[in-house]
Amino acid sequence: MADQPNPEQLLRQQAARAAQEREAAERSDQEDERRQHARRSDKAEYLLEKLEEQREAPDE
Repeated sequence: MADQPNPEQLLRQQAARAAQEREAAERSDQEDERRQHARRSDKAEYLLEKLEEQREAPDE
């Protein structure tokens, strides 16, 4: 079975992805490309939020 990243690694990855996509959206000259990067940033931020919620939830 392949090694799976731990929750802290996933949090860092999603935070980095959100920041990268947000920066790419700001740099883009084309509206379509800007929207695409903004959507990717939104998705990464959503996943980051869900990972944080999961980390804070008590283990059952």
